[in-house]
Amino acid sequence: MQIEVVKSKIHRVKVTGADLNYVGSITIDEDLMDAANFIRGEKVQIVNNNNGERLETYIIPGPRKSGEITLNGAAARKVSVGDILILISYTWMDIEDAKKFNPSLVFPNEANNLLT
Repeated sequence: MQIEVVKSKIHRVKVTGADLNYVGSITIDEDLMDAANFIRGEKVQIVNNNNGERLETYIIPGPRKSGEITLNGAAARKVSVGDILILISYTWMDIEDAKKFNPSLVFPNEANNLLT
C-alpha cells in the first residue's frame, strides 16, 4: 500500500510580491528551494495564515539570497504582500518507507525569508 506524506515544507514565509499579470506559479528564492528540497516545476500547496486560503501551483526559482516569495497569475488574488504562508509538497511512498521517512522542514527568518 502507498500513502501520500509530506515531502518538504517551508514554514512561515512572508509574501514579498503578487504579480497578477505573470503566467501562473510561485517564485521562491532558490536558496529556500534547495533547503526544502523543492525543485523547479514541483507542485506545492500554499496555505495562507492570514486569510485561510489554500491553493496549489508550481514552483519557479527566484534569485538566491533575495527572500523572494511572489505569487503569480490568478494566485496573486489569494494573497497580500506581507501575508504569512506555509509551502508544502507531498510524495507517495510505500507505507513501511513512510514510517521511516523524514521530510525536509525549513524555518526561515520570518522578517526577511532568509535562512540566517
